[in-house]
Amino acid sequence: MTVEFVGMIGTRDVSETRGPTGPPIDPGYVRRFSRVHEDGGFDRVLIGYGSSTPDGTQVAAYAAAHTERLGLLIAHRPGFVAPTTAARTFATLDQLSGGRVAVHTVTGGSDAEQRRDGDYLGKDDRYARTEEYLRILRRAWSSPEPFTHEGRFYRFEDFSLLAQPAHRIPLYFGGSSPAAYRTGGAVADVFALWGEPLKETAEQIAAVRASAAAAGRGLLGISVSFRLILAATDELARERAERILATITESKGGKGSFTGTRPACWAGRTPRTPARNACTRRPPRATGTTGHCGWPRPGPAAPGAIRPSWSARPRPWPGSCWTTSTSASPRS
Repeated sequence: MTVEFVGMIGTRDVSETRGPTGPPIDPGYVRRFSRVHEDGGFDRVLIGYGSSTPDGTQVAAYAAAHTERLGLLIAHRPGFVAPTTAARTFATLDQLSGGRVAVHTVTGGSDAEQRRDGDYLGKDDRYARTEEYLRILRRAWSSPEPFTHEGRFYRFEDFSLLAQPAHRIPLYFGGSSPAAYRTGGAVADVFALWGEPLKETAEQIAAVRASAAAAGRGLLGISVSFRLILAATDELARERAERILATITESKGGKGSFTGTRPACWAGRTPRTPARNACTRRPPRATGTTGHCGWPRPGPAAPGAIRPSWSARPRPWPGSCWTTSTSASPRS
């Protein structure tokens, strides 16, 4: 079983626990952030999407130019460019980066956020559009001949790509609703989940598997997202987590929560890695601020059930870690 470590990069220094510093786009920060992930042994970095944030594809291209092997997981929201345009964009970047592109599909769970980009479709229609969109991407990236499409949301004739991607671009997919499980199970390669307690994680994996089976597909990859707080010991990590939570709670007007359980992605640690503990309350729904630890074939989400094989490269997260949650916004 293979385990991937997926971090995240942004265009300036900011997090969920402190305010932004520097200009909205700081090229030097992007370079340093990307190289730290590559030097730390991460497999990919997520570049987020938001209606007001810098364009993720261009950020990914800049990061690719300053790294050699780091994978680029680009968050992408269907509905704002034609799928044929997206197919060209990602195929071109995949060629120029040497086959390092993956696409993380964010259908969108907030009507207000969608309308900032001019999208007034309801949630169910958005998921239907996403499925059609991703099927077009996959066909565009694999069809040796021009093809025509006439669907509910998209229509075009004799489309083809002069340059195909350098590799089979993985399609990641996020969401935690029945519509998301249904759509992701039908078209995604990897389904991304928020870090929940193990029981809830197992339920979500089962829903994704059932959707994939209903679509006549095999097991999908599973990615699980956690916020990590590092310290030398469990006790120091817990103290640091409590301080961070207190700061966030105060800034949120007294609304905060903190509970703990061991996450599945650490359950199979090897003896040579330090003991870890973590708190896996659902994190805030802030687009693009998540790091993922995932594995292509999900195992049962129970303590000790996942036995990842660790590589010999430097560990990206030494010591103990805790994650916190301040509030749960609507699930997408």
